[in-house]
Amino acid sequence: MKNETFEKSLEELENIANELERGNLSLEKSIETFEKGIKLSKECSEKLDKAEKRINILVQTENGLEEENFIVNE
Repeated sequence: MKNETFEKSLEELENIANELERGNLSLEKSIETFEKGIKLSKECSEKLDKAEKRINILVQTENGLEEENFIVNE
């Protein structure tokens, strides 16, 4: 899951939500699916946080926008 794009992870998360809403799963399968959804939700949130940090490090300079060094600790 970690190497998937944000869009792919979000699509999978939407599919999980739809599956849970239908209510056709056993209790055990529902819990397993919910757990997978929580993990995906956390990963999406982390990807959004990293994107926000990257945007925030763009600083206005005399010559326009300049990107500062950005190191991601994974």
